[in-house]
Amino acid sequence: MGNTTNHSDSETRRQLLQAALKSFADFGYAATSVRHIVDAAHVSKPALYYYFKDKADLFDALVDQAHDERYRLMQEAAQRGNSLAQKLEEIATAIFEFSVQNRELMRLAFATAFAASGEAPGHTKCREKGKRAFEFFRSLIEQGQASSELDPRFTVDELAMGIYGQLNSHIMVRLLVPECPLNRQTAQQIVRLFLEGAATRPASTDRNGHGALPPPGKDRQSKHRQFFPKGKA
Repeated sequence: MGNTTNHSDSETRRQLLQAALKSFADFGYAATSVRHIVDAAHVSKPALYYYFKDKADLFDALVDQAHDERYRLMQEAAQRGNSLAQKLEEIATAIFEFSVQNRELMRLAFATAFAASGEAPGHTKCREKGKRAFEFFRSLIEQGQASSELDPRFTVDELAMGIYGQLNSHIMVRLLVPECPLNRQTAQQIVRLFLEGAATRPASTDRNGHGALPPPGKDRQSKHRQFFPKGKA
């Protein structure tokens, strides 16, 4: 009997999350009412308040779902690779597949991240979880430099932002242009571009062909920390 009740509880919560996701994605947070959500989920208002404190709590749960599931997939994917290139390819493929399968959830997550402060209840949490994802990539880059797989002339932050930014940019383009491919082949090309570069130049020249890049200095390190400053979400 207890298992049946738990299953019913779980199904009701899932219905509420699905109904809320569609409403928030279609109409935005402010224009979505509790009545709209419960009607779409075919449950009562007391049922919603049993699982969530209010509309904001329901919204937060969706933001958590988007970021936490993506982060879990990234961690699992990294374990499937041996070299840095393999790890990055597996991670990119996993988050691309998740984004394609959860388009509305990703729309909600990105919209919340770029919302004005106070405009969406999950704004601060999005920044915190975005920082967590960036630090995950940063740790991979540090390992790549330690194993001599990456050029030490670039800072860890420059390289981490390079791959992290490319992946997020492709996902955002997919949200705007559904026919944009997000698959393993795209992941392979992005990782190859990141690791090998696009220019035909000797390895000893910089991006302008003017000789070796200077060693990373304080200014080059600090300018990339503006995205996710230490100790701040």
